[in-house]
Amino acid sequence: MQDSYDCIVVGGGPGGCATAALTAQAGLSTLLVEREKTPRFHVGESLMPETYWPLKRLGVLEQMQTSPFVKKVSVQFVTSSGKESQPFFFKQHDPRENSQTWQVERADFDKMLFENAAAKGADCYDETRVLEPIFSGQRAVGVKLQTQDGKKREVRCRVLVDATGQTAFLAHRLALKVNDPTLQKTAIWSYFKNARRDPGEHGGATIILQTRDKKSWFWFIPLSGGITSIGVVADRGLLRKERGSPDAVFQQQLAECEVLSRWLADAQCNSRYHVAKEFSYATKQRSGDGWVLVGDAYGFIDPIYSSGVYFALYSGELAADAIIAGLKNDDTSAAQLGRWCAEFDAGANWIRKLVRAYYSKDFSFGGFMKEHPHYKADLTDLLIGRIFHDSAGQIFNDLDPWLDRLEADQPSRDQPTMKNS
Repeated sequence: MQDSYDCIVVGGGPGGCATAALTAQAGLSTLLVEREKTPRFHVGESLMPETYWPLKRLGVLEQMQTSPFVKKVSVQFVTSSGKESQPFFFKQHDPRENSQTWQVERADFDKMLFENAAAKGADCYDETRVLEPIFSGQRAVGVKLQTQDGKKREVRCRVLVDATGQTAFLAHRLALKVNDPTLQKTAIWSYFKNARRDPGEHGGATIILQTRDKKSWFWFIPLSGGITSIGVVADRGLLRKERGSPDAVFQQQLAECEVLSRWLADAQCNSRYHVAKEFSYATKQRSGDGWVLVGDAYGFIDPIYSSGVYFALYSGELAADAIIAGLKNDDTSAAQLGRWCAEFDAGANWIRKLVRAYYSKDFSFGGFMKEHPHYKADLTDLLIGRIFHDSAGQIFNDLDPWLDRLEADQPSRDQPTMKNS
């Protein structure tokens, strides 16, 4: 490890690995550090189809195509009454190769990206803990870290990238995180073997199932080896500890989802239950002099549409381009390093609005699409992540007024409870 670098990236997830790989490939000295030992466990296994393009630029498409990761070609929704929607097959909207994506074990996927950054020339270290950033006035100039052998040292840089996921080490220290008051959710999930799957190409689909009382929903994500990631998401008060252990609360909610209960009739849980809460947030500032945020450190909306990994990869890519241009022109100002953020936010906002629609209790995508079938292509664009263009989000010309009327008539069920969780 050198004493100084052009760029230090903290966090070895998709966003950090994308930034490190591209800056190193451009000839910038780059240090990538990860706190945990790789490979490490992480949730967020379902990829949007538009991840194809960052993966192609990173040079890992061939590895993905020959990997054992389950192929994902569709998504589906199941209503509170148990009615299964017609699957959204991506190829019907766009028959190109990028309309097939994957369900990934994140430990293997992230390790592949970490090794790719190293292959592109980044100095990559796992089990390396960043203790604090170093500032000169308002400018980030390095980090204090602890290496694998327990030794502490300072490493300087021209640009510091926070890609530490929801840990958000820099955003926390600068008090930039702002929780979304309308999305104070909790998730409980585990992994099941031999859950029922569709025998055809739809067998790799991400499926979203609503519970009978519409107070929670489940994700169903098929992984390799007959394993399925299954989790429940609800208001934090509904899944609070007082209701029992995580597995007990999970089972309580499962009883409210008849379709999923049938799919799990012959399945076995082969992992402990994991819990995450209050994971929806934004940041007040995304870049400063000498620093920039990417991935979940930048913000996280909700897991329902599987946008997290795509947003991490794409933000990492955009940040890398800004860093490369900035160092070439000796400009590492906040404006330069964050020049991409406004356009990124505009696209991400369509997913945020789609989440809002789903959490509106009486809304039905099926019913809305029957009345407005001409929005099918626009909705599919949102589901695959094709949102960073001028004509994205046209569906909200009619969807927004409907949501506004609904919220005026009754309080939305996603308003946060005042009880502590």
